[in-house]
Amino acid sequence: MTQPKGHSEVTLEVDGRQRSLCIDNRVTLLDALREHLGVTAPKKGCDHGQCGSCTVLRDGRRVTTCLTFAVAADGARITTAAGLGPPDDLHPVAQAFQDEDAFQCGYCTPGQICSAVGMLDEVKAGTPSFVSEDLDATPELTDDEIRERMSGNLCRCAAYPNIVAAIEQAAAT
Repeated sequence: MTQPKGHSEVTLEVDGRQRSLCIDNRVTLLDALREHLGVTAPKKGCDHGQCGSCTVLRDGRRVTTCLTFAVAADGARITTAAGLGPPDDLHPVAQAFQDEDAFQCGYCTPGQICSAVGMLDEVKAGTPSFVSEDLDATPELTDDEIRERMSGNLCRCAAYPNIVAAIEQAAAT
């Protein structure tokens, strides 16, 4: 079948499942996930890459899906908060968010969780941040380090102290 002009075939692995779709080249990854594939864990907040509610893991690295064209993610492995683990066997970060009551309205929570998972992987890999004291050593996961690394994810309810506590709990597991 011939694709309409300006459309491309895109294949993504979303939460462990291969998905293919023919979409307009201008469709963002967020809209491809939500509107075309029915994956609603990433949320549309600002639609300008400023709030982080649309954050997912793309091949293990955190990205804001509202700033990513779906065609640029062709062939990628996309993990949403829902794909990190089922409700009866939560990912350690999701479990820590629950244990520490690190959410209020919950709108930002999927993006916060994906960002925290990606951030903890960055710390384990030794990637420094703006507040890292020693650029050649594995960063120490201080409150300031967590806040800096999570600064791209906003919580309008201001659950930040609980989010930091949840990340500290998850890092300790």
